[in-house]
Amino acid sequence: MSSLMKPFVQNSIRACVAPILALSLGLTGCASGPKKDDQVETRITEIMSKMSVEQKVAQLIMPDISTITPEDVAKYRFGTILNGGNSGPYGNERSKPEDWLKLADAFWEASRTPHADGSPVIPVLWATDAVHGHSNVVGATLFPHNIGLGATRDPALIREIGRITAAEIKVTGIDWTFAPTLAVVRDDRWGRTYEGYAEDKGLVSELGAAMVEGLQGTGPDFLSQDHVIATAKHFFGDGGTGGVDTGDTVGNEPDLVEMHAFPYRAALKSGAQTVMASFSSINGQKMHGNKSYLTELLKVEMGFDGLVVGDWNGHGRIPGCTNKDCPESINAGLDIFMVPDDWKALLTNTKAAVDSGKISQERLDDAVRRILRVKMRYGLFDLPAPSARKLGGKYALLGSPEHRAVARKAVSESLVLLKNDGVLPINPSKTILVAGEGADSIAKQSGGWTISWQGGGDLTNADFPGAESIFAGIAKQAEAAGGKAILSVDGSYKTKPDVAIVVFGEKPYAEFMGDIKNLSYGDAKPLALLKKFQAQQIPVLAVFLTGRPLWVNKELNASNAFVAAWLPGSEGGGLADVLLQTKAGQVQKDFKGKLSFSWPQACDDYALNPGEANYKPLFGYDFGLTYGEHAAWTKLDEKCALSQPNAENDVAVFARGQSVAPFTLVAADAKGQRLTLAGAKGKSAAGDVQLVSMDRNAQEDARTISWKAGGSFGFEASSALNPAALAEGRAIRIDYQIGTRPTGPVTLSMSCGANCRDEIDITSSLALAEQKGWMTAFLPLSCFKKGTQVGMPFSIQSSGSFEMSISAVTLVDDGGETACRF
Repeated sequence: MSSLMKPFVQNSIRACVAPILALSLGLTGCASGPKKDDQVETRITEIMSKMSVEQKVAQLIMPDISTITPEDVAKYRFGTILNGGNSGPYGNERSKPEDWLKLADAFWEASRTPHADGSPVIPVLWATDAVHGHSNVVGATLFPHNIGLGATRDPALIREIGRITAAEIKVTGIDWTFAPTLAVVRDDRWGRTYEGYAEDKGLVSELGAAMVEGLQGTGPDFLSQDHVIATAKHFFGDGGTGGVDTGDTVGNEPDLVEMHAFPYRAALKSGAQTVMASFSSINGQKMHGNKSYLTELLKVEMGFDGLVVGDWNGHGRIPGCTNKDCPESINAGLDIFMVPDDWKALLTNTKAAVDSGKISQERLDDAVRRILRVKMRYGLFDLPAPSARKLGGKYALLGSPEHRAVARKAVSESLVLLKNDGVLPINPSKTILVAGEGADSIAKQSGGWTISWQGGGDLTNADFPGAESIFAGIAKQAEAAGGKAILSVDGSYKTKPDVAIVVFGEKPYAEFMGDIKNLSYGDAKPLALLKKFQAQQIPVLAVFLTGRPLWVNKELNASNAFVAAWLPGSEGGGLADVLLQTKAGQVQKDFKGKLSFSWPQACDDYALNPGEANYKPLFGYDFGLTYGEHAAWTKLDEKCALSQPNAENDVAVFARGQSVAPFTLVAADAKGQRLTLAGAKGKSAAGDVQLVSMDRNAQEDARTISWKAGGSFGFEASSALNPAALAEGRAIRIDYQIGTRPTGPVTLSMSCGANCRDEIDITSSLALAEQKGWMTAFLPLSCFKKGTQVGMPFSIQSSGSFEMSISAVTLVDDGGETACRF
């Protein structure tokens, strides 16, 4: 433990029993909720005495279901498994609930197969990311993301949401969720801001503890078969990285601990059984390798006796480690490696580390004991197969009316009214025009971590049976009141409406995919709609779907009322409950939501927190109007220096695993049949070209393209590019690796309209690059014909089979390079 941390630890332990904190958080100490049971510990000791080193090490390995089978579990006896954000049963992320339960049974039975030598049989534990409901499963109830729940300020509601989420998880045979997130978010540029409840550590503590209690139960109901195992994550500092996902939290360490580790005290007191280590660093040291914090602070000083699980290949980011080998993480205090792909090599190498003494037998036994302790507290050893349990296969619970009613309540209580000049509440007997890309999109209103990791993409309303879009909720109430709601995404109409609602906001994203450089909201289409309605003297309400406060001064000025709706989830009708009056003209529900994140006055106010210097928000922490309140409106400054053209010349075509607007991934087979690829995987109509996500430096930050019998793959622009991006002195840079060399000719081309296409043969270059790792190709645009309407700045055509992975495609300055070679 560092000398800087020792005084804090001593003070923090005393602080746990301070009267004020005890009253506000219900704390009487720092230790975990349940006490050690002597009978359980004796049973663990007996089991461990009969386990081989390899069997013990297998308990430390957590593979992803996309890379293992029940047969693998029977052979290697892994202690835990997970389904990542894009991993569904049998390779289908849209699998039916029945398939989830079927696979859960298969893994369970595999782990319960007796050993030939009579050694102990230890059941496998399956974990999932149920972060706003059982959000990977089609038909489940989707609650508002945590940023919306933070606005409710209602721990009892959060506790009930946890209970419902646990029940729906249990239906599909899973026992463990990686929730809640306890990040104290201090910079809203971070792509995981919406996973945090608040920028205030006290509110994060209160609501995080409530979610733990809802998921796991309390008192006699603790870890009963109505509940699941919760995870307090990501320990710690993930919200302080300056807006960079998996970055570095820098500062005085006692202060950082006091801010960012604070919510874990309440979570542990509420009985959290697992803690996930953060991807991020503290003053340059990766948390996955930080013994001072994982062991000395969390386990020793805070008294945590549950297990510490890693994040997705987080151990591989420690200097000197790889995804396949990292004894340093176990020695630092990690108990379970989350290793989605490289589990076989990691199993072998970790056993070798124990055999050589790099990992002590004592540390191995401590990790295994913690894992078995959590399993026994949950009763896992004594349970039948998942389908035979209390809630297993009770599919009527998934998205049940009772569950959806709670989600709808959460939506209505999370809405924050920022502006209202009298347009709200709306009379439902009027003609209401509902416009904007978010008006009738359940995927957009649900955000990331919805069915897939990133959400959005090619998801349609058909993927959300039983759910309700924002428009559908408004239309239902308008029709019942004798009015009319008209859906017009582009805002066009034949008959002038009485009022317009524009629903717009951020596209779905998750983790580093959502990191941004500043808080300026950049989509011009919604602003044009708002201004259009204003000019036509149609009262207009702006409904903003967002995972964080953003600089929307122009949109605020152009609207008569403005509501921050966050990411409400599957129950879009909850908005209508607040925005519309009853048929009799009365308020149905008033606004209750209060900002748990300060709202920026300027586009560079990304680190805006009460108590800090220069705290000048447009709307402060805890702001939120009601129908009984009126705030005079003064036109806001619409200038943002940061929204001027970027001084950097690089234009991203493909980055962080996704195409960058205005580009779209497209594939075509040998017959020319085209397919737009929006998700993490896809294939052309005949299957000749297939695409899957892969990890290079981060989760799913690259794509692997496989050609079977010829076809093409590229990036098509939906609109003309800025001529400056294609001017003289520009080049295209491609970061790639070759898995298998091509069996036929391969060309790289740029298309810029009719009779404007040129190509370069890159067959030999790709053949030489086979199995050589990641490389960078650099081609000046002068090698290609160019025009003003470039539609395909990057396209690869193959006449045979080969495999290529791409992590980045960028238009850059050529630096004087003129050679036309790949």
